[in-house]
Amino acid sequence: MSERPLSVLFLTRYPEEGASSRYRVFQYIPYLEKLGVTCHVQSFMDQSMYRASMSQGATGRKMLMTVSAAIRRLRTLLKHRRYDVVYMQRELLPFGPPLIENALKRSGTVLVFDYDDALFIKQPSRYNPLATLFRSPEKTIEILRLVDCTVAGNDWLRDSAVKVGGKAETIEVAEDTARFAGPEEKFGEDRGPVTIGWLGSPSTSKYLNEIADVLREVASAHPEVRFEIMGGGEFAMDDVPWRLEDWSLEAEREALKRYDIGLMPLPDQDWSRGKSGGKARTYMASTVVPVVSAIGYNNELLRHGETGFLCKTKDDWRDALEKLITDKALRERMARAARKDVEERFDPAGQAAKIAALLRRLVDDKVAA
Repeated sequence: MSERPLSVLFLTRYPEEGASSRYRVFQYIPYLEKLGVTCHVQSFMDQSMYRASMSQGATGRKMLMTVSAAIRRLRTLLKHRRYDVVYMQRELLPFGPPLIENALKRSGTVLVFDYDDALFIKQPSRYNPLATLFRSPEKTIEILRLVDCTVAGNDWLRDSAVKVGGKAETIEVAEDTARFAGPEEKFGEDRGPVTIGWLGSPSTSKYLNEIADVLREVASAHPEVRFEIMGGGEFAMDDVPWRLEDWSLEAEREALKRYDIGLMPLPDQDWSRGKSGGKARTYMASTVVPVVSAIGYNNELLRHGETGFLCKTKDDWRDALEKLITDKALRERMARAARKDVEERFDPAGQAAKIAALLRRLVDDKVAA
């Protein structure tokens, strides 16, 4: 395989504020550039559209923003021949059949599709009925079949792409531990009350209801424990004193400094099996003990009882939280182990090298064909 320079057009769904785009593309750009990959990134949503997409209502304004975003995307694609690879994080347009993807394929463009969610399963939008209408699992399946390779966030997604006739490889998502407080900073002083936290978005905060009864019991038994939600919108739960905070990149870092225990409950469904462990991995990287549903990729990510707790039943959740709340030494030992595991397994430079190697191989294969 050659090490010749590459020029790659990365087409993301969100700006850097959007977690999936930040983790799947933006965090790799500096490392890819050092590896001889010239990167150009164009996001479908700009910052104002992204913020609007996270709120309810204003359907007319959102439609106008979508039209403007589509025009920007199409203008960028007019220059696709300048690049060796077009790397799609999600589909090129959030509506309509994959006509552009098919046209690019026919033109000989090397196409890569990147996903870390089960996009072939239709999920309703929390904010916009039009967004739900536009979502098309069939479109995702067609894209999986036509691209040169799909980069999947876990093996279940990889196997799902292969099952429908695509070619796919797993590249697990990296996590840069340097962004977060390490053990020395977190455990070097009196931390005050134990803090149980949840990090996410308004569309996923509903999953906390999966363990609502357990959380109410914990809150009643341990009134000294602090409960925090970052990015969950206006989520509320009776008898659990949640402290709510809007998400921002800096606020996330500060919140994770306070967290001792990080929650990631998920419903037992295929959509959950498509999750790539981003929330749990972020907890681990920030020296927080993850307590998660024992489903899908979570079972590969965590070592139960060492780097986190995998829970199947309410008793599992109750026992894990009780142990961590009452045993400071256990919390610190597991948090340190979790952080070390991320440092060793999910280094951004290493994952970027895997992406660069894959892209070069696809380009070489296209040239040799």
